[in-house]
Amino acid sequence: MPDTRLDSLRAALPGLRLLTDPAELEHYGRDWTRRWTPAPLAIALPDSVEDVQAIVRWANANGVAIVPSGGRTGLSGGAVAADGELVVSLERMNKVLGFDAVDRTLTVQAGIPLQLAQEAARERGLQYPVDFAARGSCSIGGNIATNAGGIRVVRYGNTREWIVGLKLVTGGGELLELGRALVKNSSGYDLRHLAIASEGTLGIVVEATLRLADPPPPTNVMLLALPSFEALMRVFAAFRSRLQLQAFEFLTDVALRHVLAHGAQAPFDEVHPFYVVTEFASDEASEAEALAAFEQCVNDGLVSDGVISASEAQAAQLWRLREGITESLAKYVPYKNDVSVRVSAMPAFLAETQALLGREYPQFEVVWFGHIGDGNLHINILKPDAVAQADFVADCERVTKLLAEVLQRHGGSISAEHGIGLVKKPYLWCTRSAAEIAAMRGIKAALDPNGIMNPGKLFDA
Repeated sequence: MPDTRLDSLRAALPGLRLLTDPAELEHYGRDWTRRWTPAPLAIALPDSVEDVQAIVRWANANGVAIVPSGGRTGLSGGAVAADGELVVSLERMNKVLGFDAVDRTLTVQAGIPLQLAQEAARERGLQYPVDFAARGSCSIGGNIATNAGGIRVVRYGNTREWIVGLKLVTGGGELLELGRALVKNSSGYDLRHLAIASEGTLGIVVEATLRLADPPPPTNVMLLALPSFEALMRVFAAFRSRLQLQAFEFLTDVALRHVLAHGAQAPFDEVHPFYVVTEFASDEASEAEALAAFEQCVNDGLVSDGVISASEAQAAQLWRLREGITESLAKYVPYKNDVSVRVSAMPAFLAETQALLGREYPQFEVVWFGHIGDGNLHINILKPDAVAQADFVADCERVTKLLAEVLQRHGGSISAEHGIGLVKKPYLWCTRSAAEIAAMRGIKAALDPNGIMNPGKLFDA
């Protein structure tokens, strides 16, 4: 039965699209974690900034919590609405608002999918270089909320580096215009950077101005087969010293097996323990350097085999081996760790983490892959059919606490690019000090005085 509180929202915004069908509540009330039963009050789909402000003011007046919603491709429970919240989906706010050829910026509504923003940049002879496999469904607003990274961070950095301005509707309903695309601005606190990675706990990002870059050079993709885990960082060093890398990704034989079962084409006749997908400029000099780096690594016993793309189609096939991993694992609803350390700390961290997971997960299949070039590792633990979901999650949480202790020793982060949300909230202590968390709570209280914005995510009030 519809909640009577919605009557006043309908009266205040008669043109607002409001969904209450059970199937729609389930669809919009969850993200890719699938660990919580969605139970939102309703789904609001505004189509203007003014609508978003009016919704937030209504929520304050009626004591209703809000969960901002983009593409809901997150893996940390940041977009979950499981406790009667109003989901505010920005999917109707999906337009390109403007392009400035001099400043080389593109202004978009926050609900626009990443892929459409990338296409809009290409149509104007430039590129928006942040990229990852969920490009077709994730939104710019969601990318900002988690400071999303992806496959080309080693070359271009995270989302944060490409947001020169944004508009934020705070938890009090005020509209803040942050950054304003200024190259230089030393006028106090940069609230734009507070909004980025805030996971919707400070307000709702409704608009963003994206910095664009020169079109990418033609590139080649190389797949390398490695005989050992210890070779990874040495291979990275060898290629980085010779080439301007666009990407440097790794995966294990277990990850490759799942992608091949999902329809990808096997790259080699033999199976190897580890693989690297790297991308670099395809000019003649770079190709020669890439082959020299390959030969050096083969001679040093660091690489067992390799293949270089001879066409765009083959490059896409090689990238599918890395980008198809998450989709190939989705049916298992894996428990995921998304961690990072400094690149210089990666060898010691990898060795300790490999030993930890081998010791603590003898009964579970563990699928590794990640952005080795920027210190980001993805760990997916698959649940056997015979193990109850609650027991599986409890065991994974036990091991994650041990992993958090390893991260703390190595100065790392429990969340590299997926956010904290609900999943990683118990482990925030390994990344942030008590004083930092207290400061974040104070910032939230200033911008969201009634605590209605995505409560329970990132930290408890």
